[in-house]
Amino acid sequence: MTATSDSTTRHLAIQHHGVTIAVSRGGRGRPLVLCPGLNCTQADLYELIDLLRRDHDVVAFDLRGHGLSSAAERYSFDAFLGDLRAVMGDLELPSAPLLVGYSLGADLAVHYAAECPDGVAGLVLIDGANPLPEPFVADVDLAEFREMARQTVEQSKGRERARQVLLSAEDVFELGLEMDAVRAGILGRYQEVDGAVRMIMSRAIAGRGPAGRAPRHNRLWRAGVERLVRERANVSVSWLDADHRLVFTHGPDIAEIVRSAHQSADGPVGQPAS
Repeated sequence: MTATSDSTTRHLAIQHHGVTIAVSRGGRGRPLVLCPGLNCTQADLYELIDLLRRDHDVVAFDLRGHGLSSAAERYSFDAFLGDLRAVMGDLELPSAPLLVGYSLGADLAVHYAAECPDGVAGLVLIDGANPLPEPFVADVDLAEFREMARQTVEQSKGRERARQVLLSAEDVFELGLEMDAVRAGILGRYQEVDGAVRMIMSRAIAGRGPAGRAPRHNRLWRAGVERLVRERANVSVSWLDADHRLVFTHGPDIAEIVRSAHQSADGPVGQPAS
């Protein structure tokens, strides 16, 4: 690991199986590790990070192929999970951190907590890690999702380096399909997590349009969370009136929920919020 610093933030570079993972650390208070999602960088999450640093020692990082981290020969859920393991293993924190994950990062957080239950003080999962009752991407959606992946990569090319996505459109498309398979089995991983889990979920993950895939996907999203809360007493949920961009549009709300989750991480979990 190599490190540099400015007046408020330390910048680290962790070497992991030929990949350089860019990490930043700043703030003060109880430790917190923030794991971004697919097509998302720590630079994208700057507002939420700044809010959390007011009362947390926040570690943020870029997954392989994202932002300031290097590209890799392969991209998969297991490879990204290896990146999270490398970051968690390299840190020297005074106590186990609250692990916060967004989208794909939420799924990574659940799997890490199931493997290393003593390594986290609690979980906050933002619009991810949902045990969906059926796949998001049906056969009829394949062409649309492939085009969405292409647009995502094209839009990234015009960004500054800290916000770029180095994956190909096919990488993004295949990872979307893989996430359906991961979420089909994630309920079993939750059964290995005994600590407090707070979910922050969007009411309209796919938008509010009355036609197309939005109504079905929003219905599946709600059904998956409701099943999880019924089956796992340690899971509570806060619903935000937002779509999947909630980390960018509702930063202050999310930061406040994270603070309350950390304050109660060692205590009993209350009833799910409406």
